Amino acid sequence: MRRGRVRRRRLGKLTLLGAVLVLFLLGGAGPASAHAALRGADPADGTVLETAPGTITLAFTESVSLLDDSFRLFDPEGRRVRTGEPQHAPGRPDTARVAFPEGLGEGTFTVAWRVVSADSHPVSGAFTFSVGKPSPTMAAVDTGPSENPTTRGLYDLARYTAYGAAALLIGTAAFALLCRPPNVNPLRKPLVAGWWALLASTLALLVLRAPYETGTGPVSAFDPAAVSRTLTGRPGLMLLARLALLAPAAVLLVRLSRRRPEEKPSRAILAAGVALALALTWAGSEHASAGIQVPVAMTSSVLHLLAMAVWLGGLTALLTTLQHVTPDEPEPGHGETEPGPRARAVVTVASEDGGGRTAVAVPVAEATSAVAPSADGPALTAAVARFSRIAFGAVTVLVVTGVYQSWRGLGSWATLTGTAYGRLLLVKLVVVALLLAVAARSRRWTARLVRADVEPDVGDGKAPAVPDGEARAEDPGTKAPAPALAPAPDACRRALRRSVLAEVAVGIAVLVFTTVLAGTLPGRAAAEAAQAAPEAGVPGASVTVIPFDVGTPGGHGKVQITLEPGRVGQNAVEAVVYGPDGGLTIVPELRLSLSLPAQKIGPIDAGLTNRGGYWGTDSLNLPIPGTWTVKATVRVSEIDQVSVERKVRILR
Repeated sequence: MRRGRVRRRRLGKLTLLGAVLVLFLLGGAGPASAHAALRGADPADGTVLETAPGTITLAFTESVSLLDDSFRLFDPEGRRVRTGEPQHAPGRPDTARVAFPEGLGEGTFTVAWRVVSADSHPVSGAFTFSVGKPSPTMAAVDTGPSENPTTRGLYDLARYTAYGAAALLIGTAAFALLCRPPNVNPLRKPLVAGWWALLASTLALLVLRAPYETGTGPVSAFDPAAVSRTLTGRPGLMLLARLALLAPAAVLLVRLSRRRPEEKPSRAILAAGVALALALTWAGSEHASAGIQVPVAMTSSVLHLLAMAVWLGGLTALLTTLQHVTPDEPEPGHGETEPGPRARAVVTVASEDGGGRTAVAVPVAEATSAVAPSADGPALTAAVARFSRIAFGAVTVLVVTGVYQSWRGLGSWATLTGTAYGRLLLVKLVVVALLLAVAARSRRWTARLVRADVEPDVGDGKAPAVPDGEARAEDPGTKAPAPALAPAPDACRRALRRSVLAEVAVGIAVLVFTTVLAGTLPGRAAAEAAQAAPEAGVPGASVTVIPFDVGTPGGHGKVQITLEPGRVGQNAVEAVVYGPDGGLTIVPELRLSLSLPAQKIGPIDAGLTNRGGYWGTDSLNLPIPGTWTVKATVRVSEIDQVSVERKVRILR
């Protein structure tokens, strides 16, 4: 038994270590995916204006919050230009604008912007416009950080921890209140661990909120202005509300841990209210708080989170309870005594021919294993059966709310495979299907355990024990059949414990994918941004945007190619490369060629040269009109490059 406990402790530690490693890996993987996408800009990206604009306006797919430094303007020499205070357009929380000073002069200007979407995630980008004519050369411009890797990693780790802690806290408390296990003492540790983990992660999120929004290092969290902005913004207010709710939660946990098994659960309504309010602090600051059908989405999000917590947290509580009350399987060579006379119990069994009942003597250990469950056995079985019913209801709620949230986040079948959100959702569905399969196995073992405790076993378990050689006399002419011993309840509990452990492991994976989805741009928003984005460009010019991906971390972005005038004859080419965060980026090499397959012309090498921040040429000659194929080859490192193509219409 001691070795069994050691194995369980090691297995629990390995499971926890694996979960932490997954969280660290995901916490440091790739840039953040914000949930507000830029829908349009005035002036548009790449536009050449006759006179300098007085303001710039950006429209997003959802409402956004503005920072003190939401807009930064840089002149053709790369110097920052002072602008007015950023503000929303009247009655348009999804539209931001800023006033420019007079006398900007001529040349190409760079605008860097950063806002916070309604679901609390920052989004940033940069683009250019020109006054008079584009600058012949463009100075390298530092548009500011898109994010700080340390801040991002710590913030994401705190988010994952908060989700897991909420599931553990709410689920364990629900198991103790609704399932009424015979002994709540084993549940004290997970309850306390969940409460402290939720407290620590919420404090970490509150401290890191300001640097997460501005893309700066963790040290900037202690700037008084940053603290003030955090405490007055909606995400900060939700975190403060979560901290406040942990106080009554602590009082309820103390009362719950002192409740005796025979007492009926009290203050269940108050506990449900605290859990509901905690769930609202997530729904009020993430996907559900922005987009379409916000009231329905908020309700669905709260129910989804609570059902997830009751199921996954309840599984952890069930596993903890089973580990404390279920004996380990006997190991060969351990715990055995020397051969010798063993006490036997008289067990009465029915003969096969129906001719009466026969008394046989079997070892006391076998009779006890078969017919005498532990004192807490029936009560534990009842608790397991209650949780099985509750878990089935929670899964039903998860399926219904999950289908609605998937529809709301995707919007169309095309986004299921065409966006990162859709692909992540497909992976999550596969993992959920695996979880449901493991859960079905656990339900089967639960049913067997109920039958083992409820159905009459062989014997009554109360027969007197007698030494060997003193069993009751049997009819020498009658062969007594071996007693058909029923499956021992402890064996069913061991099997159920193994199944629940597997369920918890897969549940951790589901929780991780759920948290990652909460940080990914929904497919509906991505599609809306792609459809609504205007074809920015120079009047009388052709602008083509070519996405690229070399298949390495951070090796994706887009190339914006402007052909001026975009007609037959001599053309000027300006190619700008944007990185994964939407900001301007520098690449070692960019090659461009054009061909007209219908006329068997080309490829014509554009002969681009690096002009300090962009690639360009003034001597591309296109002889005839038609639909040309533009091929861009982007090299992002010494060995990583990719070639991508797009069609462009050249007019006469």
